[in-house]
Amino acid sequence: MSNVIKFERPPEEKPPKPKASLPPSMRKILIWAGIVAAFGLAWAYFTLFGGGAAAPA
Repeated sequence: MSNVIKFERPPEEKPPKPKASLPPSMRKILIWAGIVAAFGLAWAYFTLFGGGAAAPA
């Protein structure tokens, strides 16, 4: 152990990377479009394939 003080430069701060996020209004539009698309796909599936309902006896 020595009594020498070691002077070092502090690490350089890196500028924060800009987030590639969407504006809130566009995010809401995409969420609603996804919900509508999911309902549309479910409707198409049950319309075209019958959903595997039991056959009438």
